[in-house]
Amino acid sequence: MAADPSALAAELMAMAEADHRAAVHANGEDFADQLAWRRLTARHGDRLAAIMDEHGWPTADRVGADAARAAWLIAQHADRQLDVQRRALRLMGRAVAAGSAGPRELAFLHDRTRVNEGREQRYGTQIAGVRDGRPIPWPCEDPARTDEFRAEVGIEPFDVYVARFSPA
Repeated sequence: MAADPSALAAELMAMAEADHRAAVHANGEDFADQLAWRRLTARHGDRLAAIMDEHGWPTADRVGADAARAAWLIAQHADRQLDVQRRALRLMGRAVAAGSAGPRELAFLHDRTRVNEGREQRYGTQIAGVRDGRPIPWPCEDPARTDEFRAEVGIEPFDVYVARFSPA
């Protein structure tokens, strides 16, 4: 296990880089690529669980902002490991309360975890699909207040957010 904060940061960054490379093919038509993505995110989820056992949540003050964001990304993509996502959500929530992590990333992980649990999301960050060229979020608990909730954690309004995904 990486006890040195710089080694831990380097490990988290390497995992995020591998995630970015593999994510390009995660939803493609090649089943081998999809399987490779699943295996990678499972390995990364397992490693993040071990990191949380040893270090708690890897905050920016411990590992640097980029590595902390990498840890969040790994948790975000641990879709088939709800125990890892739930634990990351709890630990990251404590870090946000202590001022050691950002509420924006916590909101994305909150929504991702809830969607993976089959529940409604709060912030509208998770997209279910595209209809008539417009991204459609997974169901939200209070759709009329979604932009209000988003503003509270520093996320742009839903229409601005989905415009990035819409064809020009």
